[in-house]
Amino acid sequence: MLVIDPVAFSFGPLQVHWYGIIMGTAALLGLYLAVLEGKRQGIDTDKLLDMMIWVLPSAIIGARLYYVLFEWEYYATHPEDILAVWQGGLAIHGGLIAAFLVGYFYIRKHKLSFLQLADIVAPSILLAQAIGRWGNFINQEAHGGPVNTAFLHSLHLPDWLISQMTIGGVTYHPTFLYESLWNLVGFGLLLLLRYVVIPKRGEILFSYLIWYSLGRFFIEGLRTDSLAFNGPDWLSSFLQLLWTPMGLLFPAGQLTGGDIRIAQLISMVTVLVAVGVVIWRRTKKAEDTTSKHINSQTVATEVKSNN
Repeated sequence: MLVIDPVAFSFGPLQVHWYGIIMGTAALLGLYLAVLEGKRQGIDTDKLLDMMIWVLPSAIIGARLYYVLFEWEYYATHPEDILAVWQGGLAIHGGLIAAFLVGYFYIRKHKLSFLQLADIVAPSILLAQAIGRWGNFINQEAHGGPVNTAFLHSLHLPDWLISQMTIGGVTYHPTFLYESLWNLVGFGLLLLLRYVVIPKRGEILFSYLIWYSLGRFFIEGLRTDSLAFNGPDWLSSFLQLLWTPMGLLFPAGQLTGGDIRIAQLISMVTVLVAVGVVIWRRTKKAEDTTSKHINSQTVATEVKSNN
């Protein structure tokens, strides 16, 4: 059974891992698409590139710190592995938090529109995430629980993919693939929003947050390596209740280290907040429009009365 070597090639003692190649390719392709869209919208390309020079390293550092902090029990005794990002262990939520914070302060400093730039980069982020998940595939990580190989064959998956998902004689759910495909579909939908629907400013960003978080919430429940903590019983039960539709199809992945998956909790909160903000912004806009209409009618009435 063929298993892909995580090391792509070597230069003496220097090893170049597929994980790094895939992540780098994902970042560069996402950056390229963002620059093209920035030019289309009249954004200074130099400022966009300068922002990315700050944002991309910050995202990697944030993703790693986030993962290390939640796995500190291991890294406290293995500090030499903290910088070994090629072994995996980049938490997307940590990367997003760091990227948005750094990007926000850069945009404020240069007096740009945060929502406009966020709308520009949101599809690029989702595409980069779709590509980046294949780094997990190479490292045989971020997979789900055991699954019957007949099920994977029923999905018409190639043998080399099924072989890579067979670890120690056990075949696992290719959750990396599920999320990659979900993100790829979302990327197409965001482009449809951008070029066809043309929503209000900021709504491509919020659509990204909603789409990605919904997929992550349900797919995360299948995984066996989720970052987790022990929380209140009511919260654990509530999350399990929300995950019920997926549970009707597949059993949840075995969870260790806690009873609440952090990624599921963050995803649920993100969906609620993003939906709430969209509704609030649209309601506020409607109220502002109604108020302006009433005020214009009042002025017209007063002018007519004075005449």
